[in-house]
Amino acid sequence: MRPQATSPEHLLALARQVLEIEADALHAISARLDAGFAEAVNLILACTGRVVVSGMGKSGHVGSKIAATLASTGTPAFFMHPGEASHGDLGMITHDDVVLALSNSGESSEIVSIVPLIKRRGAKLVAMTGNANSTMAREADVHLNAGVDKEACPLNLAPTASTTAALALGDALAVALLDARGFSADDFARTHPGGSLGRRLLIHVRDVMHGGDALPQVGLDATLKAALFEMTQKGLGMTAVVDAAGKVAGLFTDGDLRRALERPLDLQQSKIADLMTRNPKTIRADELAVAAVEKMESLKINGLLVVDENKLLVGALNMHDLLKAGVV
Repeated sequence: MRPQATSPEHLLALARQVLEIEADALHAISARLDAGFAEAVNLILACTGRVVVSGMGKSGHVGSKIAATLASTGTPAFFMHPGEASHGDLGMITHDDVVLALSNSGESSEIVSIVPLIKRRGAKLVAMTGNANSTMAREADVHLNAGVDKEACPLNLAPTASTTAALALGDALAVALLDARGFSADDFARTHPGGSLGRRLLIHVRDVMHGGDALPQVGLDATLKAALFEMTQKGLGMTAVVDAAGKVAGLFTDGDLRRALERPLDLQQSKIADLMTRNPKTIRADELAVAAVEKMESLKINGLLVVDENKLLVGALNMHDLLKAGVV
């Protein structure tokens, strides 16, 4: 069949129709949720094994994503292909597990055929189908109704609204479990160490700041010349100014230097205390690096001094450090 040219208006109208049909399907499922959903959540919470997600065809693709979402949000889970289950993969299931099986019709032969074997192993079965009177719905310990009135496909054939509904219901299940487990941002970061989310949630200021000999600092009695030498040597474009006790008294940056040069200046005699920015913005070493990014962006600054609970200087960092660490 040769494709025909279609006007942009027709394409946009069709796209909006698809989105509206799928949105209506989700609203219908939301209104239809009942105690069975809470029962499924509690069944999984009580599970001492893992959630084994299975589905055939498009339901299998959705199930694979649900398994990944569950695993990354505190509920150990994996996907098992139902076609492979009867060829040995049933050995993955134990009596401590919960099987979450997806099928829009509720009659997928590959899954229906292994339901007795799942039960024989002692695992619990949660069925997510679009047919409350199906074999899978009847045989399940808990049934989640993901039925839709119609598919978004103009032929009402291709799984579209039904797969969206199943995916959203799976997300609802994962989020409910996440909340029930008290799953935190730190927990999330530990399951996503390799991505940008993990870096934003795992990296602290202490991990990227300059400390020790690399920390630029001068005393209150330092001259402008000494401060400039310290800035040049440490290469951060700034230097902290500390009192005798090591507490932060001020900050001198490239910007402060430019402003100072607008008037007559004695490089040898001018005191840094007269040119520095007093009461500079600071951050604690145990705060997340992303908090430093947010503070710099909101204040429109490029650097921060790091202090401890007693306001003693312990480090310094600039936006380049955060960019290099992949936090920004």
